[in-house]
Amino acid sequence: MCSNHGNRGVVYQGPGKVEVQNIPYPELALGGRKCDHGVILKVVSTNICGSDQHMVRGRTTAPAGLVLGHEITGLVVECGRDVEFVKPGDLVSVPFNIACGRCRNCKEGKTGICLNVNPARPGAAYGYVDMGGWVGGQAEYVMVPYADFNLLKFPDKDQAMEKIRDLTLLSDIFPTGFHGCVTAGVGPGSTVYIAGAGPVGLAAAVSAQLLGAACVIVGDMIDDRLAQARSFGCETIDLKQEGDIADKVEAILGVPEVDAFVDCVGFEAHACGCHHHEEKPATVLNSAMQLTRAGGQIGIPGLYVTEDPGAIDEAAKVGALSMRFGLGWAKSHSFHTGQCPVMKYHRQLMQSILFDKVQIAKAVNVQVISLDQAPNGYAEFDGGAATKYVIDPHGMVAA
Repeated sequence: MCSNHGNRGVVYQGPGKVEVQNIPYPELALGGRKCDHGVILKVVSTNICGSDQHMVRGRTTAPAGLVLGHEITGLVVECGRDVEFVKPGDLVSVPFNIACGRCRNCKEGKTGICLNVNPARPGAAYGYVDMGGWVGGQAEYVMVPYADFNLLKFPDKDQAMEKIRDLTLLSDIFPTGFHGCVTAGVGPGSTVYIAGAGPVGLAAAVSAQLLGAACVIVGDMIDDRLAQARSFGCETIDLKQEGDIADKVEAILGVPEVDAFVDCVGFEAHACGCHHHEEKPATVLNSAMQLTRAGGQIGIPGLYVTEDPGAIDEAAKVGALSMRFGLGWAKSHSFHTGQCPVMKYHRQLMQSILFDKVQIAKAVNVQVISLDQAPNGYAEFDGGAATKYVIDPHGMVAA
């Protein structure tokens, strides 16, 4: 037992404020019940996610005092009695989805909507509002349940530490971007529009290239993020500029439509052109229906919520958006929503990293920071930095 350790974590204090605080060292327990199927991890790396930012901006019903963080890579330091296949000393990637491995959805590979890990609704995640009350992993130590099912063990610890800046992205954004592309039907020769050049959008753009896309177009309003997309061969559209987006796509492709569209923006979307300061939550979904060819697919890994206290109108506060759904119906579009089931992809994507088929950390511009620098990382990310902040609680990545 290691419970004589201290523990510190990044704690949400209320809109716009996070703090690094002393928090309890994790126990192999949940809600007073022993958690014999869990492990305790010493966190090697844990990343700041755009989804965290929605909470920190006060755009969800997240309570103050929540320990943040659902993108976790760590060393196993203690195993529960029932853990058979994971051992202390293993270096593992943790899918952000918490899944039991036993329910109908888990057995169908739908680990993003596990039925047994959240009393409120299907699906759970670490350190996230309405996601089951699990303690987050932007901390020195964290508990992971159903460890044999959830954890992806890296085959060679030394090799993994050499590529840790890439492998840390397997917990969420790389599989999430990849899932967005797979569900949008991206394949060899596809033309693809990626809405949003934040870390998930950039991960989706890399994923589209990995899947063989002929041309990947990324749209955003932040110059640095567009430059980051161009740095690995994407075409870009600056959405601050006036003009119809279909015309801009036609200028690149010769036709005003794409085969596949991936929404990596979500519910805090803004209008295009001179109105780019105005929030317009359905604008990306409407662009998707405008730009996607008839019979095409639309992947929506961008987050949409059931409750948004900061929304522009009463309908949007409960996730009711003004979509031109008739257009999508007329064009026989298919829409794929929801959390990425990370486990469906993380082993294959690990292999693509280990065999140098993809440079995901370079594409999303990983910057490693200490736990104490986390509040500053949140502030810079909120300002639109073209950076994926990776927290290094024990100085293991830096070393």
